[in-house]
Amino acid sequence: MLRNWIVRYWYSFSLTGLLIGTLFFAASLTPTLIPRNYLTQGVLSGCSAAAGYGVGFFLRWLWHYLGLPEPKARFLRISKIVAVVACAAIGLAFLWRASEWQNSIRSVMGLEPVDSVHPLEVGALALVTFVILITLARLFKITLYFVSRHLNRFVPKRVSYVVGTTIAVIVFWSIADGVVFRYGLRFADSSFQRLDRLMPPDERQPTDPAKTGSAASLVRWQDLGRMGRSYVATAPTAAQIGALTGKPAKEPVRVYVGLQSAEKPQERARLALEELKRTGGFERSALVIITPTGTGWVDEQGIDPVEFLHNGDIASVAAQYSYLASWLSLLVEPGYGAEQARALFTEVYGYWRTLPKETRPKLYLYGLSLGALSSELSNELFEVLGDPYQGALWVGPPFPSRIWNAITTDRNPGTPQWLPEFRDGSYVRFTAQKNALAIPGAVWGPLRIVYLQYASDPITFFDAHAFYREPDWMKTPRGPDVSPELRWYPVVTFLQLVLDIAIGTTSPMGHGHVYAAEHYIDAWLEVTDVKDWSPEQVTRLKQHFIDARK
Repeated sequence: MLRNWIVRYWYSFSLTGLLIGTLFFAASLTPTLIPRNYLTQGVLSGCSAAAGYGVGFFLRWLWHYLGLPEPKARFLRISKIVAVVACAAIGLAFLWRASEWQNSIRSVMGLEPVDSVHPLEVGALALVTFVILITLARLFKITLYFVSRHLNRFVPKRVSYVVGTTIAVIVFWSIADGVVFRYGLRFADSSFQRLDRLMPPDERQPTDPAKTGSAASLVRWQDLGRMGRSYVATAPTAAQIGALTGKPAKEPVRVYVGLQSAEKPQERARLALEELKRTGGFERSALVIITPTGTGWVDEQGIDPVEFLHNGDIASVAAQYSYLASWLSLLVEPGYGAEQARALFTEVYGYWRTLPKETRPKLYLYGLSLGALSSELSNELFEVLGDPYQGALWVGPPFPSRIWNAITTDRNPGTPQWLPEFRDGSYVRFTAQKNALAIPGAVWGPLRIVYLQYASDPITFFDAHAFYREPDWMKTPRGPDVSPELRWYPVVTFLQLVLDIAIGTTSPMGHGHVYAAEHYIDAWLEVTDVKDWSPEQVTRLKQHFIDARK
């Protein structure tokens, strides 16, 4: 009985689907932007094989629907045997080369090569993933036929198929949206919320009344959340800054308002403004409005360098808007956080405008990842033209970022997508691991915008059109940390990039979506127009941050 079931199950598969599924499986083993381990590779390969099988199944259905000649049963049996052999040969050949392809990414990122990608584990995981997805597809088909069979008594057959397909889509989407997305995100949100409330043992409440979270602060220490407490507690001291710069230094002002500090974005923004006033933030020479990532994290690699460059004579302010990881928020709702970013900018900028221009601090914006997208949305250019802030540094901007997209699309001809030049460089410039901001003949205008982005960052360079066409960033010249072995494959490259988004922060520092302090320094020098640092001092500062990570 079991043998008969296995035979029937085997013959239920489409020959065309198996062949194309195998080609998709093989293509999924080639490199994209982020190195993969056997677990992620196995799941990706299984999804790719299932997608390929779906394409093959559709082509076979179309052949039958058009009434084209059908092959004989004997030919089908022989063809299936030949197909199995061919599929096995193709799969083994590509698995054999998989380690070479993964090492092509690892080498440009400075990682040690791997001897093996664990082909047995990859194959097993791919098979399990493939079977699960095909089972779900067959459940969809059963639902479709069940509905259409009951409708056949009242409407024409083809109409019943259309209605059955529509109802099946609605049912499956409702289950996915209502169970997987809603409850899954609710679970993730509650998990991050519990994590956010944890008090790290090595971070104590500040005793200095000038610090946010102290007994004198308008914001309670426990309401800052895990990310806020870490941000406030890890600021470099005046002594640390002075020891490196050799100049008198101040304690940087860091203001943070957690999600628990107030119920509404506008209330958190007003609280942040009042705390900024209390701590003397508007008495510093520079002020940075920070939009954190989805979890509320402010990357110390991004903010520490500018505090050193200004000898501590600088203030920064941030307000939390979520507990979710940025990539989750990005996939579900790309504009997440914009309301909080706009509320904070409106409060701080509105008060800043009332201050005398001669004595008020220079005002800058900063955001990383989802924070960059939300920071872009915090204001419109026409709103600030009369009294503009001085500049913005947006790092690893996500692919839906409106301003980034418009500028990148309209870049100067001949410049690559991963490092574009725009017009005369007076308003916006781009840079990467190697400083590219010194454009010959370019002179900054009153407002300086800099984008720091790595060519290997999938959160920046994900392209939904990769489903059917090659993205521009794949064309030569390629970025310095993009594998020369990378090739575009329809559908498969899209799936690879979706996975790359989820694992974008697993890359080594200075690649992918993990930005290094030494690469921030040149960007901050340009944005904040620092002039009293020699090239030797800048090199020493970069080395300081490199050594701090060892």
